[in-house]
Amino acid sequence: MKANTVVLVVEDEALVRLDVISQIEDEGFTVIEAADADAAIRILETNPDVTILFTDIDMPGSMDGLKLSAAVRDRWPPVKIVVTSGHRMVEITDLPDGSVFHAKPYRHAEVVASFRELTALD
Repeated sequence: MKANTVVLVVEDEALVRLDVISQIEDEGFTVIEAADADAAIRILETNPDVTILFTDIDMPGSMDGLKLSAAVRDRWPPVKIVVTSGHRMVEITDLPDGSVFHAKPYRHAEVVASFRELTALD
């Protein structure tokens, strides 16, 4: 893992978001949070340090996590993408190239391992 890897966590359920942020920070990552895709886009537009997008699929707002992932891949190609959902199973073909999917409930250790694998590819 590169020093100061910044993860943008996009999750509309506050308690889930707080839990995942705590787990990720405990592993040494810097975390920025957003409650929906619109907020995530605003963060990405002003913060070039984001290395990884970790997003839920089902969220209120103008786009879900799959559309957010596609937008991030188009506008910020270096950002690694990890997608999660408790309601949908996603085929790898539904995600931008190089993305990772974790079904909820996921194991935090597996999510963090995917972060490390994605950042090791750089």
